[in-house]
Amino acid sequence: MWNRAELKEQGKIAFKANYWRSVLAAFLLAIFVGGITVYTRSNSSDWDELVKQFSQLSPEAMAAFIGGSITLVIISILIKIFLINPLCVGCYHFFRQNVENAPADLGEVKVGFQNYGRTFLTLLLRDVFLALWTLLLVIPGIVKAYSYRMVPYIMADHPELSPTEVINKSKEMMNGHKFNAFILDLSFLGWFLLGVLTLGLVNVFWTNPYRENTDAALYLALK
Repeated sequence: MWNRAELKEQGKIAFKANYWRSVLAAFLLAIFVGGITVYTRSNSSDWDELVKQFSQLSPEAMAAFIGGSITLVIISILIKIFLINPLCVGCYHFFRQNVENAPADLGEVKVGFQNYGRTFLTLLLRDVFLALWTLLLVIPGIVKAYSYRMVPYIMADHPELSPTEVINKSKEMMNGHKFNAFILDLSFLGWFLLGVLTLGLVNVFWTNPYRENTDAALYLALK
């Protein structure tokens, strides 16, 4: 059974041994995995005004607006498939290599770009499964998120596995370890709160790369 303190120490050592590359890789993950916050108007009067203005558009203007929106959605999906997903898989592989043999080269992120089709199908299946479980209740969705936690690492380590085999292997690896992994995540809570107080600076330059190296150490321990 893995030990939380030992994993965090292992992650910290790997992080310090490759500081700036770890910071950069973790920053990329924070942007692409965490998502970019989009400002939306929640005030009902603002929404009513927007709907009113849209209804006053000419048919040609409406068609142009709808066509532009569809185009943006298609472009965003293509960016996610061909750039974001492979980059995230590559970043996780970088941290796995960094923990095992620091300092890892940032070029390790290229691993995620070696098989677009497999990356797309695997992460699509994972996301669909997570969405379906979350629709049932929030708690089952969180539990399943921990079950699928090792998917990116396994994808990079085992290119011979099919998407369903990758997901099933992650479930097997996390069987009996989900609660302890949750406690491991909670142990970083103080650092994340400090990051809020420093407008995210502590998270960027310490907490995120420290946590990602520790998470890679967890994968190696379970592997």
